[in-house]
Amino acid sequence: MAAQELIVDEVKVRKAIQAGVPLTITTFTLPHEIELYIEQILALFLQEVHQEKLKDYIVYCVQELAVNAKKANTKRVYFMEKGLDLTNPAQYKEGMSSFKETTLSNIAHYLQLQKEKGLYIKLILQVRKNIVYIEVRNNVAVTKTELIRIHDKLARSRQYNSLEDALSQVLDNSEGAGLGLVILVLMLKKMGLDEDCFDILSTDRETVARLIVPLDKTRVENLSLLSKTVVDQVNSLPQFPENILAIQKMINDPRAEMGVIARHISQDPAMTADLLKIVNSAQYMLVKKVDTIAEAVKMVGIRGIKNLLYSYGTQKILGDDTTDKKALWEHSYKVAFYAYNMVRNFKREKNLLDDIYVSGILHDMGKIVFSNVHPELLNNIRSFCQEKGLPLSTFEDLSAGLNHAEIGALIAEKWNFPEPLVMAIRYHHDPDSAAPEYRDLVQAVYLANMFCEYENKNVVFDQFDVAVLDSYGITSKKQMDSMIYQFAQGFNKEKEQ
Repeated sequence: MAAQELIVDEVKVRKAIQAGVPLTITTFTLPHEIELYIEQILALFLQEVHQEKLKDYIVYCVQELAVNAKKANTKRVYFMEKGLDLTNPAQYKEGMSSFKETTLSNIAHYLQLQKEKGLYIKLILQVRKNIVYIEVRNNVAVTKTELIRIHDKLARSRQYNSLEDALSQVLDNSEGAGLGLVILVLMLKKMGLDEDCFDILSTDRETVARLIVPLDKTRVENLSLLSKTVVDQVNSLPQFPENILAIQKMINDPRAEMGVIARHISQDPAMTADLLKIVNSAQYMLVKKVDTIAEAVKMVGIRGIKNLLYSYGTQKILGDDTTDKKALWEHSYKVAFYAYNMVRNFKREKNLLDDIYVSGILHDMGKIVFSNVHPELLNNIRSFCQEKGLPLSTFEDLSAGLNHAEIGALIAEKWNFPEPLVMAIRYHHDPDSAAPEYRDLVQAVYLANMFCEYENKNVVFDQFDVAVLDSYGITSKKQMDSMIYQFAQGFNKEKEQ
């Protein structure tokens, strides 16, 4: 990649932070222009999360880890070319005796080999639940011997309080991971972080060096306080409609009969029409058209109807009377359609199928709430910031969507939504943080949402959570493109009906 092409897309960086989507930079050879580009991205990223004071430390750490990843890749192609086995202690010793001298004297050759073998160095930056995750990955598995050496060096480095202490010791730098890792640990200490904030992990496909940097505690508290204030002050969001609450109460009564529930729903013509429209949509794949609520309850089930009522009530309260809101609801319906079809094709669990469609529709409630906010309310919130001495940047972060998942979840709790729906709303950008019993649901909403962002060119394949892709058997961009194409065709067909 030529240096002139490496222009930082500030809008993309900000969008990724607000949406909790990872930023990724992938390189095969780590040329100087990529190192400069990484530094620029880190500077903007840290500025956006109000951690710019850490820039010099973080840049050093990332550069050190990237260089180590590059050397690890070089080592693989060097050992392959020499016909030596990395996992054999005798051959490992033989190879390492001339590794540095041989590769440095012909580095262009070995870098070209790395590129041909597809050995990458990948930087991933992400904000999740008030923590910045910074990872440097390379797609080779570290050997047991290497991992022992690295952890030994990390353990020894923790005893040093200054660089002078470290330099006074004899350090083995034959593999280039000695002094650099010591300095990295010292940098963490200067940032006020403990040893738990850094680790090196290995899977059968990748080696992952991970830095975990908590966001400024005061800012996190301010963001949380302001989120609760927004939910409390949005007077246009009353309690859930009484007629729906009455039906929900009836549904929760184990003695209630399906026929009685259907009769109560049928007393509201608008609700009946909307529910029948949803039940007859392509989502439910019914063999024949359903004409009555009694039939709908039988076909969809009590849990399914209950969830659809939450969706119906939310849309009635939040409305779709502006262009912004219409666009958000359109996105939500697409996410719901994609998520349902993924679960239907890959998971096929009854409760998951009952919950997934509505979870998709409601996942962006927090954004839709902000599209409801009137100028008077904005002024009230700004005044609240001034009263409490909160920086204006906290409000700007919130209005840009930074905490929309939490705001949506708080409102869902206010309306007594079931736990699965609250979890899907709260964690749809961060499926790893969801409780295990809700992870399949949250992962499906996360992936469907990412598919839609991918279609809109807001994310690329590298930004997807690999573990979630794996759970749906997606191993390549080509395979994912084909799946999204089929879903898009189905969604567009349904819209035309």
